[in-house]
Amino acid sequence: MEKESEEKLASVPNLVTVFENSRYRVLGVGRRTPGAVPRAHRPPHTPGPWENPDVGETLESGPRTVSRRYLSSLKNKLSSGAWRKSCHPGTCPGPGTQEPEEKRIVQELLETEQAYVARLHLLDQVFFQELLRTARSSKAFPEEVVRIIFSNISSIYQFHAQFFLPELQRRLDDWMVTPRIGDVIQKLAPFLKMYSEYVKNFERAAELLATWTEKSPPFQEVITRIQSSEASGSLTLQHHMLEPVQRIPRYELLLKEYVQKLPAQAPDQADAQKALDMIFSAAQHSNAAITEMERLQDLWEVYQRLGLDDDIVDPSNTLLREGPVLKISFRRSDPLERYLFLFNNMLLYCVPRVIQVGAQFQVRTRIDVAGMKVRELTDAEFPNSFLVSGKQRTLELQARSREEMISWMQACQAAIDQIERRNETFKAAGQGPEGDTQEQELKSEELGLRAPQWVRDKMVTMCMRCQEPFNPLMRRRHHCRACGYVICAKCSDYRAQLKYDDNKPNRVCYACYTFLTGNVLPEDKDDKRRGILEKGSSAGPDRNLMCSFLQLAGDKWGKSGPRGWCVIPRDDPLVLYVYAAPQDMRAHTSIPLLGYQVTTGTQGDARVFQLQQSGQLYTFKAETEELRDRWVKAMERAASGWSPEKTHDGDLSD
Repeated sequence: MEKESEEKLASVPNLVTVFENSRYRVLGVGRRTPGAVPRAHRPPHTPGPWENPDVGETLESGPRTVSRRYLSSLKNKLSSGAWRKSCHPGTCPGPGTQEPEEKRIVQELLETEQAYVARLHLLDQVFFQELLRTARSSKAFPEEVVRIIFSNISSIYQFHAQFFLPELQRRLDDWMVTPRIGDVIQKLAPFLKMYSEYVKNFERAAELLATWTEKSPPFQEVITRIQSSEASGSLTLQHHMLEPVQRIPRYELLLKEYVQKLPAQAPDQADAQKALDMIFSAAQHSNAAITEMERLQDLWEVYQRLGLDDDIVDPSNTLLREGPVLKISFRRSDPLERYLFLFNNMLLYCVPRVIQVGAQFQVRTRIDVAGMKVRELTDAEFPNSFLVSGKQRTLELQARSREEMISWMQACQAAIDQIERRNETFKAAGQGPEGDTQEQELKSEELGLRAPQWVRDKMVTMCMRCQEPFNPLMRRRHHCRACGYVICAKCSDYRAQLKYDDNKPNRVCYACYTFLTGNVLPEDKDDKRRGILEKGSSAGPDRNLMCSFLQLAGDKWGKSGPRGWCVIPRDDPLVLYVYAAPQDMRAHTSIPLLGYQVTTGTQGDARVFQLQQSGQLYTFKAETEELRDRWVKAMERAASGWSPEKTHDGDLSD
């Protein structure tokens, strides 16, 4: 064991000698003596006593790789005791020695630094230089690939071999006169920030190493021969390349223990603490480099899944959230499966590809976060739904749960707030009645500037402008691209330029046409008399005392059954309006409720109730008994002449 320990803790000169010998004997490069046989005419190489001829065979399958998960965990291990190198048997002071604890820690720091410099010599002077020579001579692989793989390892090696290690050695030799290392580390610690570049490049270097090892036989031959040497310790190049990534956390741990072991009045106390802070700053730089490397790697993987579109790929972007959602269609009853990618500056609305060769998703719409709005939708048919309204498009989306909906809304709002802070603007959120009025005016002012929320087809049975009923042959549904209303062909026979669609002419209704262009419509279209049933329905409790769907039973309803949207409006509290759909602008039936008698429990169903007066009988059926009770109460009030101005009772709207 003692002999093995001595070999492991060999001095730097001895290790360097081994490296040099391995280079000359294994690779046949470097020093040339007179009469030496050129490399091309040399006899087959016979392994020396220090070489292991079987190692190359064991490495034919390729170098072992270091997982990305392991690299990511380095950030979380800066203070872990696992970084501490255990004391080798035979090197620890015996129980009889009185050597100070802080000196033993400095001794350990020096020994680990010697071993570390030896590994840096192996990386820079052996692996790096031999690969460069082979690249220049054989042209089998580019020199640039070799330089990218080893990054700034030459600068790191020179710093430690020429400055840091000699300073530590001199200070330990003069320990009796100058028992301190804090000032030395303070002077040299700022140079440790050069590790950030190496750490940031590490994963790319590992990928290039694996690629060219498999792609280029001369590249693999050089690496395999060096790895098979005794100096390499039967470890792969990638494992040696990982040591600089681990080094700064080890400095931090050893120096932290050194500060703890110092006596309270030690002259090195203040300098050592300051040096520890500087080492911690260097560790933070490495940690930040790992985080940045992971961010770029994750971003690149997302771009690959999206097809590497030039309009999307931007290394400055940050992915905030991604996941599946359901798109509520304005034509279909069942929602569609979609996928969202939320970045700091854009929301990508994507469709999964059926054949996932290359890209996994196809980008349907890009919505800029600047100017985007998000809010929850109150839709009983589609719970957990929310609205994303941007300049390019407005989407009605449904999450799988309320928690997921809230998470999406919070992520979108955080991105919006960040954009607004960056642009030094403040969001004008409506507060109270004044805020509500401002929001309504803002919607009118934004007509044509942003994509509207389209009214779903099944929410209306008639044109929302002329109130004529739709039919599949003569009067089909269309959407106004400015306001989102469902209108007929006659009412949508207008074109106006919309700024959100790059000022292209779009189909609009006559009301939006007048607003956007300023042109006056003919009197036969603009001055149409309003009928008694032309009272637009609204699903909100701010305009209605009571509203919900009810089943319409009996022969009284004729062809209008079996389901209707029933409304008792606030501005007409004594009349019941029945619509075919919630967004219809004209009711198909109106019932003055004054004097009617309301009865319940008929036809053997507790959810059924009736309105009866002078031979007139209307039968309704609610979805629940609770909803029936609310309707009965609302109708009894209206039948007795009650109006909201006469009392302060709360509304009963659904």
